[in-house]
Amino acid sequence: MVEPPTNSVATTPATTATQLRRDFAALLGEFRRTAVLLPLIDGGFPLTGDFGGVRWIYAFSDEAALARFAAERGAGDRAWPYERVLGARLLDAVAPALGVPCGMAVDVASPGDELLLPPVSGVVPDAVAVDAGAYGEGDGQ
Repeated sequence: MVEPPTNSVATTPATTATQLRRDFAALLGEFRRTAVLLPLIDGGFPLTGDFGGVRWIYAFSDEAALARFAAERGAGDRAWPYERVLGARLLDAVAPALGVPCGMAVDVASPGDELLLPPVSGVVPDAVAVDAGAYGEGDGQ
């Protein structure tokens, strides 16, 4: 009988949480360094959706991901204007400029590749992070 492999390092909730934080930090760093496609609506404003009291800016890693999103919305037959924007610019400048809690919804029509970046400290500037008391939310400390 073959014994299952053993791990010499015990996995505890604390080590799991630490690893999840590291993984998220790596994803966030990659997003900040990457140019993404930002679909635009009338007037050159970013395409957004509201859910759970947060405005989500839609961003896409490539044209195929944007096309999947357009098809899911029943609008795959029309041209979608977009610009390429660095993820850091979206988080540091665009999200705060909208004046409401605003996060990023990346590749949302691409199962397994989607990423949500909420408007919290460490993701967006503290001045617009809901957990830092922005918009009268969070504990303000």
